[in-house]
Amino acid sequence: MNQKAIYRNFWLIIGITFIGVIFNLPKRPNFSLKIGNFDFSKRMDLHFGLDLAGGASLIFDIDTTQTKKEDLTNALESLKSNIERRVNLFGVSEATVQLSTSDGQNRLTVELPGVEDVDQAVALIGKTAQLNFKGETELASEATASATIYDVFKEDTGINGSHLVRSQVVVNPNTGQPEVGLEFNNEGAKLFEAATKKFLNKRLAIFLDDVLVSAPVVNEVIIDGKAVISGDFDNKTAKTLSAQLNAGALPLPIKLIRQDQVGATLGQDSIQKGMVAGLVGLVLVCLFMIGNYGYLGFIADIGLVIYGLITLTLYRLIPVTLTFPGLVGFLLSVGMAVDSNILIFERMREEIRKGKSWNVAMELGFGRAWDSIKDANICTIITGLILFNPFNWSFLNTSGMVRGFAVTLLLGIFIGIFTGVFVTRNLLRVLGRKK
Repeated sequence: MNQKAIYRNFWLIIGITFIGVIFNLPKRPNFSLKIGNFDFSKRMDLHFGLDLAGGASLIFDIDTTQTKKEDLTNALESLKSNIERRVNLFGVSEATVQLSTSDGQNRLTVELPGVEDVDQAVALIGKTAQLNFKGETELASEATASATIYDVFKEDTGINGSHLVRSQVVVNPNTGQPEVGLEFNNEGAKLFEAATKKFLNKRLAIFLDDVLVSAPVVNEVIIDGKAVISGDFDNKTAKTLSAQLNAGALPLPIKLIRQDQVGATLGQDSIQKGMVAGLVGLVLVCLFMIGNYGYLGFIADIGLVIYGLITLTLYRLIPVTLTFPGLVGFLLSVGMAVDSNILIFERMREEIRKGKSWNVAMELGFGRAWDSIKDANICTIITGLILFNPFNWSFLNTSGMVRGFAVTLLLGIFIGIFTGVFVTRNLLRVLGRKK
């Protein structure tokens, strides 16, 4: 590789390191960066799971009296899926949503880490699920002083939550403003087409549990069952409206019967001890590398520090919710991060013993160690994917705690490969001893 490319990569590493330092300072500078729906200003803090940070635990009773027995299983799974989607819409990571049966009654348990206000948690889930669309029968300008919204909007269109497939936040490609998209099923699409014809240039109100959610003006007849609600939305208000609409799309009515604020089961003490253990492990690994490989080991240690900065930065940006098993996965990945360097340095020693120059031995060491690095990490990646269970296969693990461990382990593997093969290699090219 020519010197220009080597120094370009070197300064790229310096830039990545600088960003990592800024993102992980104890007192980070306040800034806001929004790219479409991606808001960096809200993703800068580390997120901890229910066992480390506490949170909210909610138990709902599921009304299945109006559901046929043969349809019950699908309806319950649909309910769980919709609740999970609504929780994810608000960015509550590592939430646990479980179905259970108690005394012949179906229950839905939702655990939300990091949510300290139980009332806020209830608002995220939605207390009930009665969604209705009603047309404007009395213009607001003509309404009397005593008229209520129920007088202005009182013509039922027949559209309800059962007709809504999904609601999601979309971005207008022309204005860049967030909007709320709606998608109806076949029956709902026909009803919505009739409603938009009847109330063209009037308002079509959306009620959730008889509470007005929104009243957009119908600008055109919609025939495909896909509509967009536009207005003076920001990301937060658009997500709130979308979540409220999804609440009305639940296939089964639910009623909150218990709410608790859960204290951290492991808490701050475990976080501190985990961090101390991580620092001790990092120091011991660094001393081992320096003691065994000298100056090469010192450069590998620099790569290990960069590895840690990149890892913590990604934890903040994705964001990754750290449970105690997740912290274990991170600590394990710290030790694994130097595996690549050990394989490479041993290969280098072999080439130097054969009489190769330091520069040639370094390049050959990286090249010939790659097959071993690749094979070893592929095996660990396969194990991590099985633990993470990305397709939610019922015969594999579905525990959020185990998945948290898998996420940090998988991230550690990929970042470890990057720092071992790219970062350390380019640091050696610039800072390494040459003969």
